[in-house]
Amino acid sequence: VKIKDFKFVPKEIRVKKGTTIIWRNEDSAPHTVESSDGQYTSDNLENTDEVQFTFDKAGTVDYICGIHPSMKGSVIVE
Repeated sequence: VKIKDFKFVPKEIRVKKGTTIIWRNEDSAPHTVESSDGQYTSDNLENTDEVQFTFDKAGTVDYICGIHPSMKGSVIVE
């Protein structure tokens, strides 16, 4: 998932259980990836920094950038 222009691209992603997703910051501003359930929280990601999480449970995980909470995304795990 790209972090670009203060958005997560794509905003919604559908994956199979056990999939690891990598977020890469392509903005000049720092961002974080924080799930609404608190299970996934990244450090500040500077330009070109990456973070990855593996999704082991089925369901929908919503997330935001903790620095810019208007940035939202979802992972749908099947």
